[in-house]
Amino acid sequence: MAKFMARRLGIAAIQILVVTTIVFVLLHMMPGDPVLTMLGSDVNHDPAVVEAIREELGLNESIPTQYFNWIKGIATGNMGKSYSEKIPVMEAIASRIPRTLELAFFALLLACLIGIPLGVISAIKRGSIVDTLLTMVASLGISTPVYVLGYLLVMVFALDVLKLGLPKMPASGYVDISRNAAEHYRRLILPTVTLSMGLAVSIIRMTRSSMLESMSGDYVIALRAKGVKRRKILSKHILRNSLIPVITVIGLQAGTLIGGTVLVENVFNWPGLSTLLVKAINYRDYPLIQGCIFVMASMAILTNLSVDIIYGVLDPRAR
Repeated sequence: MAKFMARRLGIAAIQILVVTTIVFVLLHMMPGDPVLTMLGSDVNHDPAVVEAIREELGLNESIPTQYFNWIKGIATGNMGKSYSEKIPVMEAIASRIPRTLELAFFALLLACLIGIPLGVISAIKRGSIVDTLLTMVASLGISTPVYVLGYLLVMVFALDVLKLGLPKMPASGYVDISRNAAEHYRRLILPTVTLSMGLAVSIIRMTRSSMLESMSGDYVIALRAKGVKRRKILSKHILRNSLIPVITVIGLQAGTLIGGTVLVENVFNWPGLSTLLVKAINYRDYPLIQGCIFVMASMAILTNLSVDIIYGVLDPRAR
């Protein structure tokens, strides 16, 4: 187990290093002077000011030196100063990370609570109307872009365009949990549902497929021949064996939830890491862009690492 964990940690470290390199290279491949782009290239700027900013960003150094300083900044937690936020990059990012993690956590939890039970029902009711409906819903859900789903939910639950008389939900905005916990979670409902649906339908499909495969196994036939009750076979044997592939899918998709927040946070104006990234791009805030992309990619990699370790504990064959 120790060797397995060490190997996975090594792979994760290499992946993070590759991400840092790609982010650095892509930003330095962008055309134009980054300082003039940041300040606005359509205006004449004082050359002394431009040179001072270039010096502060380290752009006068050679490319290898800039890369070394970038890696050093990551290691020391000093990624420079954000020009759009007027504070250090790490300080700006640290204030947004909990909000993005909160959204991703509740989306993952909701996806599991929806996906696993419905997948089990679909497998047990194979060939029935229930199975057909769930399969159709899953196909529709996996093919619907997350931003389209978000706007549809806003139209139905916030604007009530269908005049269904449903309880109205806030369309956007953020309320700090310390100010009003109830309103905070009310405003979290629609973003959570939107972000969770793609993962939920993937879990439904994988749970159904894995359950059907387990139900046709020889050990199930043997248990039935021994007179073991169907409910006990389902809960104690089939479901337990079926969950291992499902956990794999959850792990693979959990990392993508961080990327999915880019659209969801901006649709619902949720002030997380993704809205900070979009703001940084709009302001051409290169230090903040680098920091946001690095942190988001690292969060996705570490999420997958955690699931790999859990999978290795549950299934020794994967080590």
